Amino acid sequence: MELLGQNKVDHRQRKVAIISQDSFYKVLTPDQKAKALKGQYNFDHPEAFDNDLMYKTLKDIAEGGAVEVPTYDFVTHSRLEEKITVYPADVVLFEGILVFYPQKVRDMFHMKLFVDTDSDVRLSRRVLRDMNRGRELEQILSQYTTFVKPAFEEFCLPTKKYADVIIPRGVDNMVAINLIVQHIQDILNGDICKWQRGSIKGGGFKRAISEQGDLPSGVPNPLGKRVLLEPSSRPH
Repeated sequence: MELLGQNKVDHRQRKVAIISQDSFYKVLTPDQKAKALKGQYNFDHPEAFDNDLMYKTLKDIAEGGAVEVPTYDFVTHSRLEEKITVYPADVVLFEGILVFYPQKVRDMFHMKLFVDTDSDVRLSRRVLRDMNRGRELEQILSQYTTFVKPAFEEFCLPTKKYADVIIPRGVDNMVAINLIVQHIQDILNGDICKWQRGSIKGGGFKRAISEQGDLPSGVPNPLGKRVLLEPSSRPH
C-alpha cells in the first residue's frame, strides 16, 4: 500500500483494497479448538476456510458494494465479533495460501500472482511469527512437519499452474514487485481499461468497469469504479 501511495488515504477513499484469505477461517467447534491449541489442527487444508463466505464477500465487492470482512484471532483460534468494513476500490488484492484452490473463487480473478519463496525462508518466518503468538518451538516444528509442509505440497504448490505471473524470491524480488506496482498504477491512471480474463459465475462479469454505468449483472455502479481482483498467493 505504501508503494502505491495508499497507506495514508482514508479507507473509504482508497483506490486499492486488500483482503486476506486468513480472515475466512471457519469457526471451530470446541473439539477442533482444543486440537488447535495443541497444534494438532490442520489450518492449511482447503476445508479450514469458509469458502462460501469468501466467495460471497469477493462477489459483493466486485459488484460495487462495501463488505464486512471477519476478524480472526490467531492466538485463541477464534473468529471475533468485530468485523472490518472494506469499501469498493478500483483494485482489490486478495492474498492467501490457497486462494487459487476453489475454482469458483479462482475464476473471479483478472490476474493471478504466485509468490514463490524458498522452503527454508517459509519455515523461518513461520517460526518467528508463531513464537510471537506465544507458541512453543517444538509445537511449531511438529505442526509444520505434520500439517503445513504436506498441505503445501498437496494443495498449494499444484495451484501454481494457474498463476499468470510467478514471482521468485518473494519480497526480495524488488524488480518483480516494482513491475506489479507499475501495472496497478497504470490501472488506476486509466491506462488499462478493459480486462478479458476472469469472470464471476452467474454474473457474466468478464471485464473491468472503467466508466460510470451499470455492472453486467445489473447492479448499479454509481461511483464509476473499475472492479478488479488481483490475488497474490504466498505459500506460507
